[in-house]
Amino acid sequence: MPSLELKGIRNFVLKGVNLKVFDGELLVLLGPTGAGKTTLLNVVAGLTGYEGSVLLDGVPLEGVPTNRREVGYLFQDLALFPHLDVASNIAYGLKAQGVPPERVRERVKELLELMKVEHLAHRHPKDLSGGERQRVALARTIAPWPKVLLLDEPLGSLDLRTAKYLRMEIKRLQRSLRITTIYVTHNQTEAEELGDRIAVIDEGKVEQVGTPEEIFFSPKNERVSEFIGSPNILECEECRPLGNGLAEVRCGGIKILIPCDGEVRKVAISPREVYVSKDPPPGPEVNRFRGRIIEVIPGRSITRLKVEVGRRTFLTELPQQIWEELDLREGDEAFLILKFRGLRVLAR
Repeated sequence: MPSLELKGIRNFVLKGVNLKVFDGELLVLLGPTGAGKTTLLNVVAGLTGYEGSVLLDGVPLEGVPTNRREVGYLFQDLALFPHLDVASNIAYGLKAQGVPPERVRERVKELLELMKVEHLAHRHPKDLSGGERQRVALARTIAPWPKVLLLDEPLGSLDLRTAKYLRMEIKRLQRSLRITTIYVTHNQTEAEELGDRIAVIDEGKVEQVGTPEEIFFSPKNERVSEFIGSPNILECEECRPLGNGLAEVRCGGIKILIPCDGEVRKVAISPREVYVSKDPPPGPEVNRFRGRIIEVIPGRSITRLKVEVGRRTFLTELPQQIWEELDLREGDEAFLILKFRGLRVLAR
């Protein structure tokens, strides 16, 4: 599979984007609504005007029409043809390219098996679940052997459980096909689970490109830090593996149970993943701490607190209504829970 490079891309949204996607890489384009993510995909696909250059394996695509760019594009709304069954939807792009009928049948059979939807071949989109429609749409997108795959928030309409399962399926398929891929999302969990690298984009500019660990543990600037939630980053002084994928680390004089079975350098948690209460919370004493509120930072819809625990200060974030219900003030004692699923680990 080839590499993709964007040089100085500008238009009504994008402001001089430079970006490279390596051969066979899954790059996640992460940013808020209106940041320019979909516009950037449209540029690669040749669906919108731009200045600058898009290069596929070093060859400029300017002047190359959309249907000859060898780019597969899975739109957010999937755009399956309601009057065609699953097999015919998958075959559509192949037939449009004039692929011989026998080869079309072979390719459709291959993709039905790859996506595990053989039993749905003769059903229509209205008779499919959300996850099944996603699989069929992905099969149709990759059917014509594209060199680059563009995925525009393909899981946004699914429930959390289905989305989690399909994320793993997309990663498995991308790895097996080794297809150079750009995946657009505003969901940090998706970005971390899927991306070989993440490109954070905001207001038409790429602010930082790096591995998920680099983005979360070393945000390049305030824009990136604010978008990912201004994480609390803790240096680990000691690590004690407990087995079964768990370890206990000592950070700033406090002990934290983390999901890891190796040596750990840093632990991070978003302020959104730190639970605050006025009274001692019920349940086991795991990652629960008593502290003191040293600063209250009010906002329009959220309130941020700085809570001192031992030698550490944690930044927490609460919806305004919940903060008012807690009836806490600067200087008050508060209790914190570091949500286990929100902990991120940087290994040594």
